[in-house]
Amino acid sequence: MGNRGMEELIPLVNKLQDAFSSIGQACNLDLPQIAVVGGQSAGKSSVLENFVGRDFLPRGSGIVTRRPLVLQLISSNAEWAEFLHCKGKKFTDFDEVRQEIEGETDRVTGANKGISPVPINLRVYSPHVLNLTLIDLPGITKVPVGDQPADIEQQIRDMIMQFITRESCLILAVTPANTDLANSDALKLAKDVDPQGLRTIGVITKLDLMDEGTDARDVLENKLLPLRRGYIGVVNRSQKDIDGKKDIKAALEAERKFFLTHPAYRHMAEKMGTPRLQKVLNQQLTNHIRDTLPAFRSKLQSQLLAIEKEAEEYRGYRPDDPSRKTKQLLQMVQQFSVDFEKRIEGSGDQVDTVELSGGAKINRIFHERFPFELVKMECDEKEMRREISYAIKNIHGIRTGLFTPDMAFEAIVKKQVIKLKEPCIKCVDMVIQELINTVRQCSNKLECFPMLREETERIVTSHIRDREGRSKDQLLLLIDIQLSYINTNHEDFIGFANAQQRSSQTNKSQSSAGNQVIRKGWLTINNISIMKGGAKEYWFVLTAESLSWFKDDEEKEKKYMLPLDNLKVRDVEKSFMSSKHIFCIFNTESRNVYKDNRTLELACDSQDDVDSWKSSLLRAGVYPEKTTTVESESTTTTSDNFSMDPQLERKVETIRNLVDSYMAIVNKCVRDLIPKTIMHLMINNVKDFINAELLAQLYSAGDQNTLMDESQEQAQRRDEVLRTHQALKEALSIIGDISTSTISVPLPPPVDTSWMGGAGGRRSPPPSPTAPRRMSAGQRPAPRGAPPPPNRPGPLGPFNNSADSPQAPSRPNRAPPSIPSRRPPPSPTRQAPP
Repeated sequence: MGNRGMEELIPLVNKLQDAFSSIGQACNLDLPQIAVVGGQSAGKSSVLENFVGRDFLPRGSGIVTRRPLVLQLISSNAEWAEFLHCKGKKFTDFDEVRQEIEGETDRVTGANKGISPVPINLRVYSPHVLNLTLIDLPGITKVPVGDQPADIEQQIRDMIMQFITRESCLILAVTPANTDLANSDALKLAKDVDPQGLRTIGVITKLDLMDEGTDARDVLENKLLPLRRGYIGVVNRSQKDIDGKKDIKAALEAERKFFLTHPAYRHMAEKMGTPRLQKVLNQQLTNHIRDTLPAFRSKLQSQLLAIEKEAEEYRGYRPDDPSRKTKQLLQMVQQFSVDFEKRIEGSGDQVDTVELSGGAKINRIFHERFPFELVKMECDEKEMRREISYAIKNIHGIRTGLFTPDMAFEAIVKKQVIKLKEPCIKCVDMVIQELINTVRQCSNKLECFPMLREETERIVTSHIRDREGRSKDQLLLLIDIQLSYINTNHEDFIGFANAQQRSSQTNKSQSSAGNQVIRKGWLTINNISIMKGGAKEYWFVLTAESLSWFKDDEEKEKKYMLPLDNLKVRDVEKSFMSSKHIFCIFNTESRNVYKDNRTLELACDSQDDVDSWKSSLLRAGVYPEKTTTVESESTTTTSDNFSMDPQLERKVETIRNLVDSYMAIVNKCVRDLIPKTIMHLMINNVKDFINAELLAQLYSAGDQNTLMDESQEQAQRRDEVLRTHQALKEALSIIGDISTSTISVPLPPPVDTSWMGGAGGRRSPPPSPTAPRRMSAGQRPAPRGAPPPPNRPGPLGPFNNSADSPQAPSRPNRAPPSIPSRRPPPSPTRQAPP
């Protein structure tokens, strides 16, 4: 072949394929291969069997090749075959090879003629082959056979495309000569993935089955339907020859005799046939491998570097070593403690950019969720005034009081303070849930040791539950302390004298904060009708007096401004089809909020965003809707008709202002003390427990050797990393031994492939290669070596004229081919073409 420096290249690549197929990575490394593509009954299997010199492929109706067959041909003194899935077992009987292919195919695809992209690796050693690596793909079909799926054509095309779309894959497009070449599915697929024709080689089969008086000379000379790498013709055994067990060696002799004796092909007989195809493919594959080696080496080095550190940790690893287990237990507990503290206190490394977790989420609970829950417990204004009036009247009894009774103040305040117990307990529950989630996140690093992870989670979670009871008892005690003594001498308490001025001062303070921006962000208005465009996203700006939204965050085009007077917030049930979380704003006086809508439904991507917006609206004075029972509703109805005399109304207003003043003091104290109490009794205590007592608890829980038993997945992972590391080192060593001093064959020049549907092709398809060609009466074939006829130029493409090239016999005049070609100038001894 003129390529002595690369004689060992393909066997080395075969070693690479085996090395990576054994660890399931053959498909990912894009090793250079030749894919055989063609329709059913195109002769693909016969071409491969001619290469091997043996009958070994399944035959029959329907799709015979139902899994890709990776066929490695290796030149050797002896002849045998072996499968990668049966490594070490040699097959000398090729009937057994066929049976093994059929059995392995049925094992994966079943017996219903289904297909699978999982390849079968077959290596054939023989003195009659050249070093080649080919992939036999299922034949292209259009009609399902038997119980094949209806989309069998698309499945096969998808599988073929998986292989031939790789830039490192050479395409062997097999087309029978007795069909219209312009309609070849193989050439069409090759054109789709290789429009420049850099890696497509055409193979024309069944030349001996063409109609009498026709031939494919124009195609094989690359003149009629040109490919950049040209075509090679082969003659396979007929079905009668196969049934009669005709020897492949005899078939190759018959093939050579056919080309030497056929008048249309004998001038190119040396460039036709299966042996020539083997040599061309070997040369192309060798050159292709040489070109892809640098990038291949870089890819292997990158993969090796990525697992080098992990493989170093696993090297020399002894799972049953007691000292290793003790050391690793200490390391795991220490790492768990560090991770937990980082998630609670915050850290610059391993930052979660997807969602809030750990300390950040607990901070939101303290400063957004907990204040919001406190406000939800506050009484409605009308309900508060009704309770105060009833309290005043019940205290006076039968008498008509002249003064405002302070006992009514204490009764209402204590009732409001008792309501604070529920949000305090709920705050503890939310913090506990987040602590448990943090423990589970930190224990993910212990998944290599499932017993250790399970025991660690159990111990820490049990401690958190223990602290839960103590924390709740302490919080309830704080509320009881507030109930035990109503301190009306507090410096922030307005007292009876200033109670009347409370409302006016509140109004002034609210008006002074009117322009203060509380929150900005994106929200979706969910209840816009479909006729008006459906749900839309806007940029919202919340101030102390209004809620405005703009087209975008540049805040130049304002869409609407909604005053916050008489507005409240309520939750909206999430719809079945929507992924967003919704809340709505409504007017307490049953007025339209936005245009013709009584409510304004706003949607967020997560529940956390909803809670955050509701907390911000709370700061702006937009309170949540009260959930009332039937009993309270009936009471409220009667209170709406309740009327007060002016004197009682003044007393109610005074006590109402006193209650607001005192409850503001209590709420301020509770908002400050509850997070501090939870932090001290729960969060800091759990951190100290993990640092000081977790290890001792693990030792006392059971046998440490049992705790440090690694999971089956970890053992498999360790073995896989070590095998991959060894395979990569072996592959790099193999590549390092390759000599790249080769003799390369230059790529043929580009040809016009517009007939295949290229970018510039508007031409109609050329005539079929089966069009009849008749010789004139009395004309006889010219002897071999005669000069070419005046109406035909020398062979083109890969068959260029040269001094020692075989020449064609004399042919009658006929129309020039549809693909124009450059002709040599006329000479005195040759007649110019008409």
